[in-house]
Amino acid sequence: MADSAGSAALTVPLPEIRPLLPGPPGAHCPTRRPSPAPGGAAARLGRLHTGRAHHTRVRRPAGPHCAPPRSDLNGLATRFALRLVEVLAGARPARQLARHTTHTGYGELTRLVQQGTLRPETGSTRPVVRRVYDSAPTPGVLEVCARVDTGPRTRMVAFRLEFHPRSQQWQCAAVETR
Repeated sequence: MADSAGSAALTVPLPEIRPLLPGPPGAHCPTRRPSPAPGGAAARLGRLHTGRAHHTRVRRPAGPHCAPPRSDLNGLATRFALRLVEVLAGARPARQLARHTTHTGYGELTRLVQQGTLRPETGSTRPVVRRVYDSAPTPGVLEVCARVDTGPRTRMVAFRLEFHPRSQQWQCAAVETR
């Protein structure tokens, strides 16, 4: 690409951004269509408007039907742990995880960021995630513990991910460091 002076514009490589869960949104959970109202479409068209909105409640499958396979959960835990450690180390702003956390989880996250628990000291290396341990105590819940090397010390970061069927997303509900 050239500008009006004829010199070539610089191209800067962009970082690769991957979603927390591979695939298109909603691909990991089956969706159901609402059942047709009694009387069919012809009966609905013949009704008079009463001024009240007609709402059909859509039921979604609960719990184990929405949970992705175990292999996806391990990848999810690892990817979220990497992003979480980057936020706690100050390499990424906390607001980047806002849509992936509950209100309570975001409050805990911002408190830990302000405390600087994983922020590297001057001259020391960035924190490195060494190992991620995960457990699914119930369907739709993933408890994760990550071992993080911060130079001379090894720290642990624990967090809880919960699957919210309404939004079809995993969200961090709790964060703790030691």
